[in-house]
Amino acid sequence: MAEERGGILPDRAIAAFFADGAILSDRPPDDGQIQPASLDLRLGTSAYRIRASFLPGRDVPVAEKLRRFQLHVVDITEGAVLETNCVYLVPLMERLRLPPGVSAAANPKSSTGRLDIFTRLLADGTQEFDKIPAGYDGPLYIEISPRTFPVVVRAGSRLNQIRFREDSGAALPEPELRALHAAEALVDRPDPNISNGGVALSIDLLGDASGLVGYRGKRHTGVVDVDKRAAHPVLDFWEPLRLSRPGELVLDPDEFYILVSGEAVHVPPTHAAEMTPFDPLVGEFRVHYAGFFDPGFGHSKAGGTGSRAVLEVRSHEVPFILEHGQIVGRLVYERMAGLPDKLYGTSLASNYQAQGLKLSKHFV
Repeated sequence: MAEERGGILPDRAIAAFFADGAILSDRPPDDGQIQPASLDLRLGTSAYRIRASFLPGRDVPVAEKLRRFQLHVVDITEGAVLETNCVYLVPLMERLRLPPGVSAAANPKSSTGRLDIFTRLLADGTQEFDKIPAGYDGPLYIEISPRTFPVVVRAGSRLNQIRFREDSGAALPEPELRALHAAEALVDRPDPNISNGGVALSIDLLGDASGLVGYRGKRHTGVVDVDKRAAHPVLDFWEPLRLSRPGELVLDPDEFYILVSGEAVHVPPTHAAEMTPFDPLVGEFRVHYAGFFDPGFGHSKAGGTGSRAVLEVRSHEVPFILEHGQIVGRLVYERMAGLPDKLYGTSLASNYQAQGLKLSKHFV
């Protein structure tokens, strides 16, 4: 790992962590588990139904709080259903023994977000979700709450991913971000909205040739098996959205929508990107649960020419009108500590390269 200095660690550094004992597991890594700049985390054998979400707090082990708040245990070794609007905590197969100066952060995987499965990572003694301090030595847990569809999971299912940073890591400041866009065309827009907050993304509500602008999740459906690809009929789970008034969509409170960005996004091999939650002052809605973009996303040499960002959208409290071209999020770019051996795209048979509006890989 000597050549990797500052920034997000690439795939070969993650593989070295397994070899060096910085990542520990009773099972070797699965095929495809190590991504260009992240590691998929695997569920263990038990899911604990808990009364409510919690954080362990400073110096408190997760297991101590879990004993207080658990209701019952579900054996998921061979597969079990997690019900909607319930909260589960699952110990993960991986645990960490991070070296000093290396911290970590987690996100739901893209497919997890597109199923409206709310997930967050917990670790002993932490006071924030999804963040692991440098030098952490201990177990990892995932909080899971299916929001729209009941789901089948099993030991080894991969719902979230973790990335590792050497030193603190930092988003590119505006001058560097503008220079990177000038060199690499981060979005296919000649006059992008770029600031210290990142590159703005807008919503596409004009749709394709048929007028399709997105999908709304149905209620009271069957279960989705998170490990089965192309196994679930779209119309059993989703209502296609075609607007009577193109360019305008009313979000109903607590409904779940799959929409798409107006811009095609490009993440060059030298960088990774994350979509940050948008300012609630501009609208009471949340966009994009799964916000991490690996190096090579939309990169022409990796099989894409820019890829749309698929957006998972929820309105809260009140109906909210989205209009075509409205800014709904920002992409923050960070440097990689080194180039990955494999890029997101054709070399990894990536599911969402060169995508437009696209549901998760589970549907056909």
